[in-house]
Amino acid sequence: MKKESLKTQAYYIIKEKIVTCEYAPNSMINEEILRNQVGASRTPIRDALSRLEQEGLITILPKKGILVSGLSISDINMIFEVRMLFEPYALRNYGHALSEEVLLGLFSELAAQLEGKEHDRFYDIDDRLHKTIVDTIPNRFLLQTYDLIHTQNLRYRIMTGQDQADRIVETAKEHMDIVKACLRRDWEAAAKSMAEHLQESKNASFKLLFNYQSGTF
Repeated sequence: MKKESLKTQAYYIIKEKIVTCEYAPNSMINEEILRNQVGASRTPIRDALSRLEQEGLITILPKKGILVSGLSISDINMIFEVRMLFEPYALRNYGHALSEEVLLGLFSELAAQLEGKEHDRFYDIDDRLHKTIVDTIPNRFLLQTYDLIHTQNLRYRIMTGQDQADRIVETAKEHMDIVKACLRRDWEAAAKSMAEHLQESKNASFKLLFNYQSGTF
């Protein structure tokens, strides 16, 4: 396998373990363990760690190890500030770029979720819905800014779902409200539903942080 492929593979394996909280927030991991778990040599591992540090997912502590980034009120506020600015804006201004075919596909998947199906694909559908909406924005500078918070936000989504099972059902209902408004081509209603959804998600993230700090997560 090519060296670049090993670097990329190591990056995605470690990143997934962080995002899914297999490597818990504020936990310490070391390079030797990573090499054994990933099955890669020092160079690909270090390259992957450098990228993950740039994304704010870890902090490399010389002679100590690798610290998985924790949770903070500040992070939650900053992430949702970006999302509140971008996602309702995308619907109001560029929602018309969403095809009926794509929207009907999302509607079908959400309907299956609400019937108790597709449970194991919740995070995939969740992430894809939001990304599909944001990707309607044609401004590459705005998209680059959103990308900066995307991975951290995905980690909060997964942790919130693990901590608050009822939040998964409520999220699916909120997503359905957004998609229904989009199918009606009522972009103001879609943006309003998105803003309400994001506020509920932010509240759930704060609850998650409280549970994590109190040791109940």
